[in-house]
Amino acid sequence: MPDNHTQLCKLAYVLLLLGILTGGLTALVAVVIAHLHAPQTDDPVRAHFRFQYRTFWIGLLYYFISGLTTLALIGWVLLTITVVWWVIRGLRGLDKLNRGQPPANLETWGF
Repeated sequence: MPDNHTQLCKLAYVLLLLGILTGGLTALVAVVIAHLHAPQTDDPVRAHFRFQYRTFWIGLLYYFISGLTTLALIGWVLLTITVVWWVIRGLRGLDKLNRGQPPANLETWGF
């Protein structure tokens, strides 16, 4: 049976993914959960919390750049790529958590 931190980490992944539909509100809740609970957990769950808050902050930067460049029309393409990037990272992380493995490529800014 998974422990409470693992369940909380799964919830944070779901909230992170739902952030696309809620304008980032649930993603903000997810990043707060990740930052608060990461120090209290052991690996690999700590690595997943770190992966979540890295996804949030890097994604926020990508969304900001996309927003700035929408005037040049390239921003709409960047926004689409950012949404795909966000979903892939969230789903891959959730899959690895369900397998009991740490996220792959924790330090990457890509997928």
